[in-house]
Amino acid sequence: MASIEELKKISSQVRRDIIRMVTGAKSGHPGGSMSSADFLTALYFGVMEHDPATWTRDGRGQDVFILSAGHLSPVYYSLLARSGYFPVSELGTFRHFGTRLQGHPSIDTGLKGVFQASGSLGQGLSAAAGLALEKKLDNDPKTVYTLLGDGECEEGQIWEAAMFCAHHKIDNMIAMVDWNNQQIDGNIDDVAGVGDLPEKWKVFGWTVLECDGHDFNEILKGFAAAKAELGKGKPVIIMMKSDMGHGVDFMAGTNAWHGKAPNEEQCKVALSQLEETLGDY
Repeated sequence: MASIEELKKISSQVRRDIIRMVTGAKSGHPGGSMSSADFLTALYFGVMEHDPATWTRDGRGQDVFILSAGHLSPVYYSLLARSGYFPVSELGTFRHFGTRLQGHPSIDTGLKGVFQASGSLGQGLSAAAGLALEKKLDNDPKTVYTLLGDGECEEGQIWEAAMFCAHHKIDNMIAMVDWNNQQIDGNIDDVAGVGDLPEKWKVFGWTVLECDGHDFNEILKGFAAAKAELGKGKPVIIMMKSDMGHGVDFMAGTNAWHGKAPNEEQCKVALSQLEETLGDY
């Protein structure tokens, strides 16, 4: 497992990958990818038990991650490549014609590391719940992880799945919310008014934890606390407090970069703020 200093270096490189991928494609979703980069880096390099060499799509005998907020594919692909699931050089094909790295993850392309296609928001929690239930029925002790967006929590299917998980005591799954309070049309509270989101999850029967999604000490403690709740009869969710566009000053804290690609000059400015630690593709 990587140290905190190593995690910081990896996450910086992941953010560089995100910026370069979206700029190269002239399309994509950098904002949420940047806000979730730290805690997903911690997940892949410090928490989750996984091995590209033994990966199978059925997920048996391994931890599983489902990206419910599928538009965050840039951070997902970077982490998979940096973890060894496919060549890092392939990141340069993001959203290009014929690529395996489509704008939203697909299983049709045979991309190693992707368990579930995701594009329509709200579906990933249902898929994760199904995988977690299968693991319980198979006596598979591994854990299922899934990432939701806070804007995605406006989707009705999220709450159907939330009820299902609580009713069936799916306590071998850890969900996360990228809690940046931004979505494509603006501030979450202005668009749909989700209100006290942690309290909503509690009312639906979940164990709810909160942590700073950009502080690796807190992130690792948050995952440890979540894992300690597994097997206690309730599903677990971590509210990861985050900053959309985190890491680049002109992107941070605004929904303006939810689904907008930087131009070449903006790309240079962004990269000047992010340390190259593992080598660009």
